[in-house]
Amino acid sequence: MEDIDSASGFSADRSSADRGSADKSSADKSSADELSVNERSANESTVNERSVNERSANESSVGDRTIVDRIVVDRRRAARVLSGAAPAELAELWAAWDEQPEVTYLRGPEAGLVMVQGRVGGTGDRFNLGEATVTRATVMLHGAGVDEVSGTSYVLGSHPEHAGLAAVFDALLAAPAQRDRVLAGVIEPLERRQTERDAAAQADARSTVVDFFTVAREHE
Repeated sequence: MEDIDSASGFSADRSSADRGSADKSSADKSSADELSVNERSANESTVNERSVNERSANESSVGDRTIVDRIVVDRRRAARVLSGAAPAELAELWAAWDEQPEVTYLRGPEAGLVMVQGRVGGTGDRFNLGEATVTRATVMLHGAGVDEVSGTSYVLGSHPEHAGLAAVFDALLAAPAQRDRVLAGVIEPLERRQTERDAAAQADARSTVVDFFTVAREHE
């Protein structure tokens, strides 16, 4: 009888131990699952944060490139318009400019020769067409809303004053505070005048065009 009771007690103790082990395993598994969820959440948060930072950096980089590209395009446009303007036009615009900055010449104006190249049909190989006289100038501006901005110009022919004034407006274009004013008050009006002159010249040229045609003799 004692043996039976002992066996029953041993069995009850083992069952209690098994339940305790099961509870411990369940608690360990729950802790492990919770830790895994926390780690996964932390990893996803880190990945999302890194993705947002990379996207923001990419957008900022694209924005910076867009600004730089616009500046380059505007300066090329201004160089073309300023070199094609009449010296009297630039002198008039400069005389009307309020609060003129101090102009220091870093180079020139000086005249020299450049080799002009052409292409057969506009798309063929390059060939040397001949030499042309070009005047260039580089200036530095100080004061009146600008501080140590430089500008450079190249104009066809020997025209020192033209090259100097074109360089001044190129430098003003490089000053952020004067950029919009130069585009609206100098470049756009000059560009409109040049477009009108070109259109008038093309109309005069078209009026002298002669159309040649061949009359084929009819076969008898």
